[in-house]
Amino acid sequence: MRLRPATSGDYDAVVGVVDAWWGRPVSSSLPRLFFDHFAATSLVAECDGELAGFLVGFLSPDHRDEAYVHFAGVHPDLRGSGVARRLYRRFIDGARLDGRTVIRAITSPGNTDSIAFHEAMGFEVGEPVRGYNGPGRDMVTFVLSLSGDRV
Repeated sequence: MRLRPATSGDYDAVVGVVDAWWGRPVSSSLPRLFFDHFAATSLVAECDGELAGFLVGFLSPDHRDEAYVHFAGVHPDLRGSGVARRLYRRFIDGARLDGRTVIRAITSPGNTDSIAFHEAMGFEVGEPVRGYNGPGRDMVTFVLSLSGDRV
């Protein structure tokens, strides 16, 4: 398994599989701008030269103590193998090196696998926030304090 910073050239490969990996259309949540403007803080995992997973995250320009994981995914055949944990650890390490003390993320309330994963990584899991992403788009929030994380 090889982890590396993402490049803008990774966009096509990621967007080409993400709907299949999720089993539903989610690619609209992952516009090219993330690979064009946040590639240095985003990551790609490769196994034998093939895309195994990715994490799109950034250091918040408005909240200088925070970093944010926007989207992360792992090939369905590799889920549970530690790929996501390695991606998150690398992102957290980079955020910590930049002086960030908080990592944030969100997911839909029905994404129980994501909720369990974030909880296992040491994130505080919030209650669903009604209308977080607009009417009818409730989200669960995650917060990881880097002063006491378990990763």
